Amino acid sequence: MTISCDDNVLTGHTDITDEELAEVGTILSMWRNFNMSAYKDKCMKRRVAIRIRLTSSRDVSEYCHLLRHNEHELDMLQKALTIHVSQFFRNPSMFNKLRTQVFPELFTSCIKDGSGLMRIVSLGCAGGEEPYSLAILLREYFSTEMRSVRVSIQGIDVDGEILGTAQQADYAEDHIKEVPAALKDRYFRQDGLRFRLVPELREMVSFRQSNISDTAEYGPAHLAICRNTLIYFARPDQEKILHGIAEMLPEDGIMVLGKSETLVGDVRRRFSPVCPVERIYRKLKT
Repeated sequence: MTISCDDNVLTGHTDITDEELAEVGTILSMWRNFNMSAYKDKCMKRRVAIRIRLTSSRDVSEYCHLLRHNEHELDMLQKALTIHVSQFFRNPSMFNKLRTQVFPELFTSCIKDGSGLMRIVSLGCAGGEEPYSLAILLREYFSTEMRSVRVSIQGIDVDGEILGTAQQADYAEDHIKEVPAALKDRYFRQDGLRFRLVPELREMVSFRQSNISDTAEYGPAHLAICRNTLIYFARPDQEKILHGIAEMLPEDGIMVLGKSETLVGDVRRRFSPVCPVERIYRKLKT
């Protein structure tokens, strides 16, 4: 999940007070179970202001009245607050680091501990491009290792509708522009202007709807990827999510953040850098 907060998306927007934003948040929480308070106020105010303008509401009070009586606008607001931007193999250098260092180490560890299972989770997976990229990487380069170690990949996002799209695994060409031509031919089937992932890759990934700030719902994983999402959360919730990821990982488990994200607070003591440039970290022994 990526929440956009571009400074140029709105000019002359309605000023929204903290109290008014809290009222909008209460409505979303009651009717959509969406916790807006975890996100940065500046982002939320900009996006709410856009919806106020687009619905021709005179002010926040009138817009809140609309929200209480209009299911469609509730849906539109939630979508505006959780805009999804992703593509296959976004930041190719990170995937290359997974291929050359991280996955070989994880397979060795899983074989050594006798579990026979590697769990991978993509937090804020949007339309599934990231977890499916991992599936392609594993099938292409680690098919031999996967005969000994079963791999489970799960994508998690707050938006149920976008997860439905992810399950279809059907994409426009701009979503696969970073996929090498040979892999595109091998793992996608073209139908007009759309490209659909082959069944054997779709079957490697499952999806679950959840807000990543609900850390109590995290399950165990050897590799947790949470890229380009933390920066839109308030500092206390960033720390909460990072501690939640630490809890889901075993000793030496791997966490990957986005290029513009970093460890915050006392969670720094729980990880050591594997590759600072790619924001890859290893959980330390507690």
